[in-house]
Order: sequence, then structure tokens, then C-alpha cells
Amino acid sequence: MKKLVLAVSVALLAACASPKQEQIDFAPQATMSAAKIVEGKSFTLSSKDVRTAQYVALLDNGRSNITPVHSKQNVRVSLENLLTQQFSSQGYHVTVNSSNSLKLELQEALVSVRHSVMENDIDGNVTIELTAENAKGKLVKTYNGTAKRSGVMSASDEDIATVLNDTVSLVLKEIANDQELQDYMKERF
Repeated sequence: MKKLVLAVSVALLAACASPKQEQIDFAPQATMSAAKIVEGKSFTLSSKDVRTAQYVALLDNGRSNITPVHSKQNVRVSLENLLTQQFSSQGYHVTVNSSNSLKLELQEALVSVRHSVMENDIDGNVTIELTAENAKGKLVKTYNGTAKRSGVMSASDEDIATVLNDTVSLVLKEIANDQELQDYMKERF
């Protein structure tokens, strides 16, 4: 019994001593419409995260040590909420039982960071696919965003979060201002 208690104690102490996994805040901004573009149109919003890994950043310090960084928030759920806000500001109602559907597929949301004590290079890539569909047809659009940032000293969590959030915010702005998507949804929904 003493050996079991000792083994459990050692395991717990080792777990407490191991470094915490880094996390950043995922807080992009929705692009809100100043005026409603539709009245009384609704759709069902669904989302899927098809990224191969759930981390949002990879830190490479150049010494064969690459560290993944995760988001404090669920990226898929956050994007779904942001799109709901955007489309609601345009006059759409997001419901659970509409014959119109909008599907969000998160294909990539990754910031690659190469840094040393003296400098850092940050590259962000975001890819989102939207599918607007109902009995009248289907429109599939892919939105890409990229960002690059360089600086002195090593990159901070805030630097990484800024690049990721700004890149996602730009993609959301592109979705909000996509005239083809707006026209399709106005005509068919």
C-alpha cells in the first residue's frame, strides 16, 4: 500500500511540476453592418472544424524545438458566433429549422512563429469555406487570409494573438462584404 501511495504522490508531483501548455486569446472582431440588407430571411448555421490539429500556432525557436500553442476559446464555436452576429446585423435570422442552410468549414487557422532572442517572424494563414444551400441551389465560397509580421526580440503571446485575430477579422470582413454571397442569399433564401 505504501508503494502505491508513493507512486501516486510522485505522479501527481510530476504533473504539477510540468510546464503549463501555452494558450492565447482567440478574439477576432465581427464586421457589423450599419443597415439591414434583408428583412425576414432566415437560415440554419452549422460548422465543422476540419483542421488536422487543434493548435492555432507553432513556435519554432530554431533549436529543433517546435511548440504548439492552443486557443483558450473553441475556435469553431467562436467563428460560428461571430458569423451569427454578422448576419444578424445584416437582417438575417439564424434558426434551427430553416430550409436554407449556411455551413462553415474551418480548414486552416495557424500562425507559424520563428523566433530567437533577437528577432521574430510571424506568418498567419486562415482558410474558411462557406456553403449556402437550399432546394434552389448551392454556392460554395472559400475565403483566405494571410498576414506577416516581423519584430525585434522574441514573439510574445500578445504578438501571436494579434496576428491570428487580425487575420481572422479580415476574413470575416471579406465574408461580410462579399457581394456574390449577399446577392445569392438575398435571391435564394
